[in-house]
Amino acid sequence: MQRLSRRSLISAGALALATAAAPAGAQGRRRAAEGPPLAATPEEKRVLEVLADVYRNHRYLSVPEEDGRLLRVLAESIGARQIVELGTSTGYSGLWLLLGLAKTGGRLTTFEIDRGRHELARSNFERAGLGGQAHLVLGDAHAEARKLKGPFDLVFLDADKEGYLDYLRVLLPLVRPGGQVVAHNMASPAPDPAYVKAITSDAALETVFLNMHDAGVGVTLKKR
Repeated sequence: MQRLSRRSLISAGALALATAAAPAGAQGRRRAAEGPPLAATPEEKRVLEVLADVYRNHRYLSVPEEDGRLLRVLAESIGARQIVELGTSTGYSGLWLLLGLAKTGGRLTTFEIDRGRHELARSNFERAGLGGQAHLVLGDAHAEARKLKGPFDLVFLDADKEGYLDYLRVLLPLVRPGGQVVAHNMASPAPDPAYVKAITSDAALETVFLNMHDAGVGVTLKKR
């Protein structure tokens, strides 16, 4: 895939065009090489079984499996202990983040505005044996997130796309140096150009875009 310059990322249109230009054959070969997620422990096996069930039966407004696995890798690789998620949905992405928190005994705080999805996510976390590590908040995340104190290791944005810039302004100051802000749907649907500009034109941040053949993920490092 052609390397994207920072300047080309300033507009959402450039992102979409760059994604469309990537060779489909190369994308297919990369995904095929990944293989299915494998469980190293009985506890992990239980979580992966719930993830598979959620993916099949009620993966409403959730990330693709490839992006979920990326979330787990990011969370676990930085030794995250405190993660904030905007947009719980039915808990699919939250389960991947909780897998990343399992070794540190960390905690996920996740926000959802829809009561039905909020309750279903709670049930899925409990079935996976991870309910004790999750704090689920029902309500408008724009209001509720302002009550958070921090510091946080990772923030995952997957709620209302036009709200990403507001979430960034509120939560970035609470992210520890060396922490990350991860944003979903950086390729499809088209992201807010103002958010893309904010994460690519600030010298205090470093942003890369991954999995752009699908929904797309923006990973932003808050520099130390």
